[in-house]
Amino acid sequence: MNSTKFTRKITAVLCAALMITATAAAASVPTYAGIFTGDKPYLSLGADLTASEKQTVYSLLGVDSSDLSDYGQETVTNAEEHEYLDDYIPSSQIGTRALSSVLIEKGDSGSGIQVETKNITYCTEGMYQNALATVGAKDIKVTVVGPTEISGTAALVGAIKAYSGMTGKHVSDSQIDGAVDELTTTGDLEQNTDADPAAVEGMVADLKEQVASGDVDNSEIPQAIEETASKYGVTLTDAQKQQLQSLLEKLSGLDLNLSALKSQASQLMDKLGDMGINVENGKNLWQRFVSWIQSVM
Repeated sequence: MNSTKFTRKITAVLCAALMITATAAAASVPTYAGIFTGDKPYLSLGADLTASEKQTVYSLLGVDSSDLSDYGQETVTNAEEHEYLDDYIPSSQIGTRALSSVLIEKGDSGSGIQVETKNITYCTEGMYQNALATVGAKDIKVTVVGPTEISGTAALVGAIKAYSGMTGKHVSDSQIDGAVDELTTTGDLEQNTDADPAAVEGMVADLKEQVASGDVDNSEIPQAIEETASKYGVTLTDAQKQQLQSLLEKLSGLDLNLSALKSQASQLMDKLGDMGINVENGKNLWQRFVSWIQSVM
């Protein structure tokens, strides 16, 4: 494996672990998910930003630094990153500075989870969306930024900390574990299949909805994986199918917010359609192009 691919794979696991395991950022800070208790937007800033970097972050987020009293505020430290990631990856991969930051705002009813990233080099918008949906978030706008191009680990901690400050339902340890597993699996599939990342994210969201709705029980998961993978044009190895099955069996035991999952699955379906990926026949445009090239060679 070359160094670039290794780094991206490590960062995928980093994204997966941090997004949810950091939800209980300190024992004294309760973790919540659910509906908003207020309309105030929340900022979560990397604690190691310099004054100049902080101004860059404010600019990218569209925040006037003179109006900070209008925002709830959190800070994510590098120590928190290590606290929640050292069990997953070597600490040397985490780094020594918490820089990436996030703004979370209440969205319109029915708008789903809208994510925009700026200077974030690995974690996709869909990965953020799926993980937030798993812990019950819906109808929010999330902006994740770095002062320069960075992986975004501190903001992954901050996204949950900031969202938790707005809501009133406790996130259980099993929900956290399920979401960590989900993001790890999603990141791995995006790195090790030829499918578009959005197709992988759509497939996972669709399968989660099937499990949460009760349409698929544990004995039917293998067939659901086969059919849904074909629907989204994702070719899986037997090991990847087993990986997905283990994840879905875990999620089936959780009290998932079906409304949030349906909203997210629909949102990803629309995105795939906009990209020209037809989930009805299971072939995305890139796969069709590759097939055509092979046919004329």
